[in-house]
Amino acid sequence: MTKVLCVLYPDPVDGYPPKYARDTVPELSSYPDGSTLPSPKAIDFKPGELLGSVSGALGLTKFLKNRNVEFVVTSDKEGPDSQFEKELPDADVVISQPFWPAYLTAERFAKAKKLKLAITAGIGSDHVDLNAANEHNVTVAEVTYCNSISVAEHAVMQVLALVRNYLPSHDWARKGGWNIADCVSRAYDLEGMTVGVVGAGRIGKAVLERLKPFGVKLAYTQRHQLPADYEKSLGATYYPDVKELAKVVDIAVLETPLYAATRHMFNASVIASMKRGSYIVNNGRGELVDRDAIVDALNSGQLAGYAGDVWYPQPAPEDHPWRTMPHEGMTPHISGTTLSAQARYAAGTREILEDFLDDEPIRDEYIIAQGGALAGTGAKSYEVTKGQASPGSGEKA
Repeated sequence: MTKVLCVLYPDPVDGYPPKYARDTVPELSSYPDGSTLPSPKAIDFKPGELLGSVSGALGLTKFLKNRNVEFVVTSDKEGPDSQFEKELPDADVVISQPFWPAYLTAERFAKAKKLKLAITAGIGSDHVDLNAANEHNVTVAEVTYCNSISVAEHAVMQVLALVRNYLPSHDWARKGGWNIADCVSRAYDLEGMTVGVVGAGRIGKAVLERLKPFGVKLAYTQRHQLPADYEKSLGATYYPDVKELAKVVDIAVLETPLYAATRHMFNASVIASMKRGSYIVNNGRGELVDRDAIVDALNSGQLAGYAGDVWYPQPAPEDHPWRTMPHEGMTPHISGTTLSAQARYAAGTREILEDFLDDEPIRDEYIIAQGGALAGTGAKSYEVTKGQASPGSGEKA
């Protein structure tokens, strides 16, 4: 019997299902670039339901039961006695999410003798040691583009929240105050500022497009320069070196994948080279920045604000310094798991499982690694060095 081990975040503290704010979510016909949405043969959920928690089970319970598949769903993933560790050795498939990652390290691949497929229900597979996956000939797949726009919207929100000093101002109102001078003493207009996007892939391009109407100057860095006509339509300036981009921007938005070359790309030295009072928004991965350098820069005033949706490790411990540093706009890793996005990544996960169980090829844009090498989207987005673990594949910082 095939065994699918699925690691999802816990149910709401008030119980499952929650009371939903809306009855429906908008139905999309395609992604912005014209590529097709997930196309499973069927789904067993209503779009707009909470699918990413344990009880939601990505809407897969009925489908896998009908296929005579053992389906284990848990949020218990930490430590040697966790349910994840106990169930892993005989699992054929592991499903995890970037928001609540089950880190697949080289040691765990060595234990998982039957593992054939690792699925990211979402986008971003840096919690998987891709070298180890290739060494063990395990296919790694994710639901490409499913929540890219969700993350881009979150980034724009965070840019505005930092620059306009929204969160402290909201706190004054909630606490009964009317302290206008305190609110506006750190508030500025976004108009006229220079915003640099690091990683102009699907998410990064969506951020650039959504910020253009605000009257900002746009800059970006990317492994491959965007087409000239697209650059011209945005009025965006290309910087081949992230260090050069950092010197000219007022706001840096990080949306690049995590691999060895991007780990700690915004370290103390790069942050010191930025304009005093710059902002960083990081919804890529927590390890794109040096954790303590961010704290130090906020305390010194070199950075005016830092907002992020990603931490390392995840979930972050209670004493993580980003929870208490000044001028922050941190959220748990939620940007890509809106109810709208969940409908897409749940459908995409089912599509991948249908192909796997029917021994049919998984569509190329979902593939990160296959046949012992990076492939599909993974070959375009990631870099791996033989013998070196992926930076995000370990549980401890």
